[in-house]
Amino acid sequence: MKKRICVFLFDGFSDWEIAYVTPELNKSERFDLIYVSEKGNSITSIGGLHVKPTCSLTDLNPETIDMLILPGGTAWEDGKITAIEDLTKRMAENEKPIAAICAATTYLGQLGLLNKRKHTSNGLNYLKEDAPDYRGEEHYTNAWAVADKNIITATGVAPIEFAREIFRAIELYDEENLEKWFQVFKNGVLD
Repeated sequence: MKKRICVFLFDGFSDWEIAYVTPELNKSERFDLIYVSEKGNSITSIGGLHVKPTCSLTDLNPETIDMLILPGGTAWEDGKITAIEDLTKRMAENEKPIAAICAATTYLGQLGLLNKRKHTSNGLNYLKEDAPDYRGEEHYTNAWAVADKNIITATGVAPIEFAREIFRAIELYDEENLEKWFQVFKNGVLD
């Protein structure tokens, strides 16, 4: 059975932050890539990309989702995204992977999901400012991307590192091929 990877989209999502993840998942026969928006309506990214999601949140059965990916965007910082809370909490409770990049990390911080695991964001002060209920300072790691206890976090300038941690979590490639993929996209090494 294929694993189902869900990417949550909203108006103004940062399209480049998932640009390395989605093509690799889409071309793999081992995964179903599902794009979801709150109401299933068409979404426009910050770069003007128009996307018609696969389904709405209400059409989605959380029990059938194997990973949730949350791209960044200013809507997280503005507190405009709340409809995804139930799905996010259920994924965390069921110890299913959640991957958040850039401003989406503030959402996980606000929900308390970063309080007891290593994580990163766009800076500790940024995270504390945009997630007032965040209490995980002692676990903050100054790194491009961090994976710990089914949560993947990344800074907004690290979409390649973010993709690598997602691929590692779902075992898309073995470590040798994962490193080759990373070297191609990060450093242009075509060996």
